[in-house]
Amino acid sequence: MIESFHGQKTTTTNTSMSNQNEQQRFVEINSHPFIGTKEEWEEERFLLRIHKAGPKERLKRRHPLDNRPQMRGVVLKTLIRKPKKPNSANRKCVLVRLTNGKEITAFVPGEGHNLQEHSVVLLQKKRVRDVPGLKIRVIRGAYDCAHVTKNK
Repeated sequence: MIESFHGQKTTTTNTSMSNQNEQQRFVEINSHPFIGTKEEWEEERFLLRIHKAGPKERLKRRHPLDNRPQMRGVVLKTLIRKPKKPNSANRKCVLVRLTNGKEITAFVPGEGHNLQEHSVVLLQKKRVRDVPGLKIRVIRGAYDCAHVTKNK
């Protein structure tokens, strides 16, 4: 009587043993008796390893402004970023050092801006869809950033 990996007991006779030898062979690794082919045993070991590892821990997304609705920063440099494929207009951006010490690229909405180095700006989390990696926008009309002017 042979006990398989799943705890099932099987009996074999000499005539059926010769047939099973051709199809299956007895594999004993890590003191776990298992009746089956080598491929079946490798699959069983793989599934056992996954089961022992358990579920993967999901990474939490990090808020770029440390979970604050707005944050103040100082402009270090003005930049121009190119959007993804179908769009072609250059996006005006600024490199900003936040009050917590991080440096972030932020998008300046609207046509034209008066931002230059050392300007103080207020930022909010709002992504720009056609520019990869831009998740922060400058709030127009706060601190040194002027409102959008209407041309008549």
